[in-house]
Amino acid sequence: MEESKKKEVEKRGIFNENGDIDLAKRKIIQGNTTNLNDFNNLKYTWTSDWYRQAMNNFWIPEEINLNQDIKDYRKLDQHEKRAFDRILSFLTYLDSIQTANLPNLQTYVTANEINLCLSIQTYQESIHSQSYSYILDTICSPEERTRILYLWKEDDHLLRRNEFIGEQYNEFLVDDNEFKFVRALIANYILEGIYFYSGFSFFYNLGRNGKMPGTVQEIRYINRDENTHLWLFRSLINDLKKERPDLFTPEATIVYRDMLKEGVRQEIEWGKYAIGDNIAGLSTTMIEDYIKYLGNLRAKGLGFDPLFEGYTEIPQSMKWVDEYSDPNRVKTDFFEAKVTAYSKSSIIEDDL
Repeated sequence: MEESKKKEVEKRGIFNENGDIDLAKRKIIQGNTTNLNDFNNLKYTWTSDWYRQAMNNFWIPEEINLNQDIKDYRKLDQHEKRAFDRILSFLTYLDSIQTANLPNLQTYVTANEINLCLSIQTYQESIHSQSYSYILDTICSPEERTRILYLWKEDDHLLRRNEFIGEQYNEFLVDDNEFKFVRALIANYILEGIYFYSGFSFFYNLGRNGKMPGTVQEIRYINRDENTHLWLFRSLINDLKKERPDLFTPEATIVYRDMLKEGVRQEIEWGKYAIGDNIAGLSTTMIEDYIKYLGNLRAKGLGFDPLFEGYTEIPQSMKWVDEYSDPNRVKTDFFEAKVTAYSKSSIIEDDL
């Protein structure tokens, strides 16, 4: 791994008339690509289903009615409002940093079909940021909206959370070697597969208590998109493992597992801080059990050993989350303005 740590990842350029068109020579990184988008010749065949699913996930934040949320937001108790503001601030940051970082990763990816998927993800992350902005613009004053968006300026815990993933991305930006590229991929996987989930469960808990229905609807659509993003990065990392086993040595794998474990630790601590034990329907124990389960699931998705003993099944106390987050039960139907079963959604993988 020491050699890989030092080896620079070559940028793909824009047009290369001498690029390879032989699929056998196509690589995720360090390839020789023409950058031609050829939808009929794919080496990474999973991208075909992924692309179509992501395109079918199209939705518009402003189509969701937030009239009830305006009333409900004013009635949230002090613990619910504190959690709502901090979690929404953090989620806004996560999607914003994704929008900024994904184009940087694309600079080094030399498989055009994967870059097509990353382009759609970047677009969807922008939609998510727009969705959070729409929620805040609707339910609170411009002054309160700005305060919530920049809460990390006054909340040290929130600032530390923002810094961890940001530092992983910045390290690769400063030193674009192969090992740090994989670390950036793992950081993305952590963000998509662990960092959103205590926040999502908070909003779903409001929903099952009959509060903030429009916000819950927005979160469900975002969650559906994040499932596809998780699918994308899991597939990307696993294919890179096959192509470049030298980047996934036992030594390197320890580093990646430790990153996942740290992501779980931070998400649990964040849930305890932002949500706590003062909100009806949630507790810090429920959050910890759920995030440890997700951590094990994410490690399994990359072929790693479990991070925690036990936690192989979703905790009984959190099974209600699946009723809200199941991507195969969410469809955007703007003509009927309701959620219905999605006829083509069966291609969404259900083991994410």
